[in-house]
Amino acid sequence: MQRANDHPPSRTLRPVAWATSPVTVAGAAALGVAPFRIPSSPVINRNQRRLTCGRKRALVKQSRGIFTVTEAPPSENQVPKTDPSEDENARHARKMVKKKAARDKIMSGKAGDKGLLIVHTGAGKGKSSSGFGMILRCIAHEMPCAVVQFIKGAWDTGERRIIEENFADLCEFHAMGEGFTWETQDRERDVAMAAKGWEKAKELIRDPSNRLILLDEINIALRYDYLDIHEVLAFLASEKPPLTHVVMTGRNAKPELIEAADLVTEMTLVKHPFRSGIKAQPGVEF
Repeated sequence: MQRANDHPPSRTLRPVAWATSPVTVAGAAALGVAPFRIPSSPVINRNQRRLTCGRKRALVKQSRGIFTVTEAPPSENQVPKTDPSEDENARHARKMVKKKAARDKIMSGKAGDKGLLIVHTGAGKGKSSSGFGMILRCIAHEMPCAVVQFIKGAWDTGERRIIEENFADLCEFHAMGEGFTWETQDRERDVAMAAKGWEKAKELIRDPSNRLILLDEINIALRYDYLDIHEVLAFLASEKPPLTHVVMTGRNAKPELIEAADLVTEMTLVKHPFRSGIKAQPGVEF
């Protein structure tokens, strides 16, 4: 009696007989490969068996007594290798074609010019810097422009030097402030200087030959109510020429000004060297 842990008796494997079938010859001719041999029927009664013939792989199976030959996918070394960068470049080109078509469609609906009310605000650096960048663009296009500086007009800045010494014929520069509010420490005098600056600003804005007027740090004067926001907005709505751009800079822009503006950018403070003990430096801050 055989015990449970005894190994089963080994089976005697029958020798494999090889033969070439007419079906394999016909199938090989259809596939364009050389005829190959397959095991004879005693061994082939298995569901699937993979055979290799040269560079082709064939799957041979028995179905109702009829052999069918199916070509398997080519091996890895048979797949033509392509440069991945070529595929990526082609995808990029197709994507840009679609993007350009969409952009052209958007631009087809844009027409005409308009004098914009532009506001630069926020706690981050770059409000005045951006405004003076637009002033330099106007100068490069030989478009008359003007600057009225509120609050920090007492500074000797690089932008003031380059404009007054080189481009005074294209850009008027008026420094109307006496310094930051914590330096003057005189609200009555600050209010008077802001009013004087606003009168100069109105004079420049009324002149249609001036294409862009930069009111630097006027938002500070509006924030502390040195100027009346409603009077300022009423003037801009009624007396600003249609093609004149007005740029107003300074943190804490009034909600009414933001609502009336055509373009508003808020500079966000992420890091600033002043918080690490670094003072304002020429060429960076002024």
